[in-house]
Amino acid sequence: MLRKLSIGNYILIRDLEIDFLPGLSVVTGETGSGKSILLGALNLILGQRADTSSLLDKSGKCIVEGSFYIKGYNLESFFISHDLDYEDTAVLRREINQNGKSRAFINDTPVNLNLLKELGDKLVNIHSQNSVVTLNDADFQMAILDSYAGQTEALRIYQQGFRYYSQLKKELEDYKATEARSKGELDYYRFLLDELVKAALKEGEQDEAEQRLDILSHTEEIKGSLFAAAEKIGRAEVNILSLLNEVITGLLAASRFHPAIEELASRLKLDQIDIKDILKEVEKLEEEVQFDPEEMQRLTQRLDLIYRLEKKHSVQTIGGLFDLIKAIDNKLNEDDNLELKIKSIETELNTIYVKLTQEAQRISGARNRIKNKFEKEVEDRLVQLGMPASRFLVDIRINNEISSGGLDEVKFMFSANKGVLANDVSKVASGGELSRLMLTVKSMVSRKNLLPTIIFDEIDSGVSGDIAGKVGSILKAMSAEMQVIVITHLPQIAGKGEHHYNVYKSEGRDMTMTLIRKLKNSERVEEIARMMSNENITAAAMKTARELLAN
Repeated sequence: MLRKLSIGNYILIRDLEIDFLPGLSVVTGETGSGKSILLGALNLILGQRADTSSLLDKSGKCIVEGSFYIKGYNLESFFISHDLDYEDTAVLRREINQNGKSRAFINDTPVNLNLLKELGDKLVNIHSQNSVVTLNDADFQMAILDSYAGQTEALRIYQQGFRYYSQLKKELEDYKATEARSKGELDYYRFLLDELVKAALKEGEQDEAEQRLDILSHTEEIKGSLFAAAEKIGRAEVNILSLLNEVITGLLAASRFHPAIEELASRLKLDQIDIKDILKEVEKLEEEVQFDPEEMQRLTQRLDLIYRLEKKHSVQTIGGLFDLIKAIDNKLNEDDNLELKIKSIETELNTIYVKLTQEAQRISGARNRIKNKFEKEVEDRLVQLGMPASRFLVDIRINNEISSGGLDEVKFMFSANKGVLANDVSKVASGGELSRLMLTVKSMVSRKNLLPTIIFDEIDSGVSGDIAGKVGSILKAMSAEMQVIVITHLPQIAGKGEHHYNVYKSEGRDMTMTLIRKLKNSERVEEIARMMSNENITAAAMKTARELLAN
């Protein structure tokens, strides 16, 4: 139940605080006085979005705060599940700064807007003139029927599962589209991989083959160089080794006269040993280097294959080909994983579909079981509202496939006149008839849901006279089970209220402000009389106002 609403720096409200009480409260005021502004402020703490246009003073901050008595409405689990402190009085607050940025709080704990709205939906239901139009909406009609049947929570759980089911179906479609697009590519990748695997490439073989082919291509030059080297080092009549030997012999002879020369001779002997080893290596290489046309052809063909593959795949080395083999292999493995993923999703979808279908059938059964009772109760209440010839039917048609609403399509059929077949509500109901029909279904559903507070914004559209009084009686009856707040222009409804608030404008020197005050009994008489009069309040109007309040 809404106990207090505080509004600061919001549109035409500088600073305002209102206390609300249980039962039926009526809010009246001249057109344009700002009743809709109060409702807009309340909507802010119920999770509606806002911007800087909400600020009266653009240099300040807008703050709206509401206190709700929530004991007995089984909301403890909501607070626990969202890590919020539970108290019998919950305080919802909304702040909007100069930049249009908004902050929301529940019991002084910062929360996101979705969570604020989720709690707000459990505390207050606002029925405005615009919402009458929603009576034509198929989803709204189904929600009304489910609420009456006590299936709201079951449908919420079902829809949560259906959303996951729909997301999974979309995911499967995306995977299959990817599979279809890549099917041709994968065949090509398999061809490439097969070609590369058949090439039997080895690490480092390109460098080795190029070096070996270079040797074979220059065999004569190499052998000639090696032969000449061997001759000059040790095989010719005059060679390096024989000359070096003569030098060593001479130095040794002179070393008898100079000790340092012996060391030089020893060093040359070591060099002589190295040169002899070099000669052996040169002669060995000279013998080994032989021209092999078959090997040269084989290496040429092998390198041609490697060069062709490198050019084909735009890589510079054989290492690039190995990287490509790894990449293609990964791509093909991804395709295998994609196929497994698709099969896994298909299996999960089948399981979920069976479960959802069973739940949809159960919900459908509940709808059909209360259908006749719902129709009769609506018709009985419409009789009370001056529509004795009205006919109301709920058309439930079962589909072959599940949807967000289950297996059913629900349509409200209505006729206000005798002898006229019931047809789609949107095609046959006038504004006043829609208002009365909406009030009827709202009163029935709210009694079952037992929301703490329901607010009607000008539910009296299109009704007057005796019917207005009956509308007031229904609202009064509803207020025995919940807090009902009604914004109205009709004195017949205003007279039914236990508490009466008047919204008015105060003209200041520089600015017009919207204000609200709770009327005393004597002030209520004058306000209701004003609602029945044109410019001047007549004695007859005052008398009628007293009678309305007395009744």
